Amino acid sequence: MNRVPASVWRNPIHFLAFGLGSGASPWAPGTVGTLAAIPLWYLLMMAPLPLYLVLVAIAFVIGCWLCDRTSSDIGVHDHGGIVWDEFVGFWVTMIAIPAEPVWVVAGFVLFRLFDIIKPWPIRWADKKVHGGLGIMLDDLIAGGFAWVLLYCAYRIWGG
Repeated sequence: MNRVPASVWRNPIHFLAFGLGSGASPWAPGTVGTLAAIPLWYLLMMAPLPLYLVLVAIAFVIGCWLCDRTSSDIGVHDHGGIVWDEFVGFWVTMIAIPAEPVWVVAGFVLFRLFDIIKPWPIRWADKKVHGGLGIMLDDLIAGGFAWVLLYCAYRIWGG
């Protein structure tokens, strides 16, 4: 477990990269970060789908910079507490999914599963792509895989 740098509480860039501080959790920071993304998702999902997609794309691009800057500043590539990538990955998972608890829980579980297991090409992106893009890309792909399964399940059983 990497020590949480004090700058998380002083530097707004680090605070965002650490998922509004959720990545400072001593227990499963990626899971806690994903949980912290849920309330923000409830706000995001009120937007029309095209705006939602634009906002998530912007969050991804900003996340590449936030994560790169923070990892450079603290001297640890992809510190476990950097969870902005989990925020964006979860938001990708939940594209066009209703805010019913069963779908939120299913999206959470699927995203965490893909993020932890890292099947190809998620593992490839995690190992081969560096910098902020590398930190963000594996979670973007994990969110995409989770979305495909979740959206299919929703169309079959919920929609």
